[in-house]
Amino acid sequence: MNYDDLIFFQDWFTDYCRSFYSDNGEAQRNYLLKEKHTFNVCRNMDMITGELSIGEEQRLLALTIALFHDIGRFPQYARFKTFRDSDSVNHGALGAETLKEEKITEKLASREREIILKAVRFHNAFSLPKNESEEIIFFTQLVRDADKLDIWQVFLDYYNTPDEYRASAVGLGLPDVPEYTKRILPNIYDKKIIRLVDLKTLNDFKLLQLSWIFDLNFRPSFRLLKEKDYIGGIAASLPQTEEIKNITGFLKFYVQQQLEKA
Repeated sequence: MNYDDLIFFQDWFTDYCRSFYSDNGEAQRNYLLKEKHTFNVCRNMDMITGELSIGEEQRLLALTIALFHDIGRFPQYARFKTFRDSDSVNHGALGAETLKEEKITEKLASREREIILKAVRFHNAFSLPKNESEEIIFFTQLVRDADKLDIWQVFLDYYNTPDEYRASAVGLGLPDVPEYTKRILPNIYDKKIIRLVDLKTLNDFKLLQLSWIFDLNFRPSFRLLKEKDYIGGIAASLPQTEEIKNITGFLKFYVQQQLEKA
C-alpha cells in the first residue's frame, strides 16, 4: 500500500464515524470517545514504529491497522449500548467482519488485507494466537501496544471526570466502591494479566489495566508508558493501601528492567 491509500482510509473512517452521530448526549459522548481514541492510537503507532527498524510500507500498514482496530465499537454500541464484550459481542471480531462487509480494504493486495483483518480481529484477544505467522503476530503486537497506551489515558481522564460528563460505557458498569478484590493481586506478582471475569469493582478494573503492562511488546511502548506515568496515575486513583503501594513499586521496577534491556 502507499500513502494515498492511507489518506483514503482516513477519509472513509471519518465519514463512517459521522454516520453514527446521535442527538442523544450519552450516545454521542461514547461515539466521540472511540473516534478520538482511534486517532490517538494512530499517533501512538506513528511514534512506536518511528523508533523501529521497519520499512515505509510496513509503517503505513501498521497505521491502517491502528485506524481500523476499533471499527467494531461503533456498531457494537449502536446495537447493545455497551462496550462490554461479554454483554454484547467481541468487538475485535465484529470489526473484522465490518471491514469485510464494507469492502474497504479490497483495493489492497490479499496479504495486506489478511494482515489488517487478523490484527483487527486479535487486537483485543486475551492472548496472542498460537498458529499465525510471525508477520501477523508482529502487527498484532504493534496495535495492542498502541491501543493500550491510549486506553490508559482514556481511563485516567474517565477517573478524573465528574460523573455527569463521563462516557458511560467506559467503566463497564462495575460498581465504583472503595474495595478491591485481594485474590486478584497475585496475578501481578506472577506477571500475568488479570482476567475480566474476575472483576467485581471498578478498582479491580484499574488493577487489570495495570496488569496489561505485562503484554507490552516493544521498547518504545515502555518508554511512552514511563514518560506518561500511567502507572502512577492509575495507582493514585486506587485506595492507598500498603498492598497497592507495593504493587506500584513492583510495576515501575518491571518497566525500568524492560527499558534497560539491550
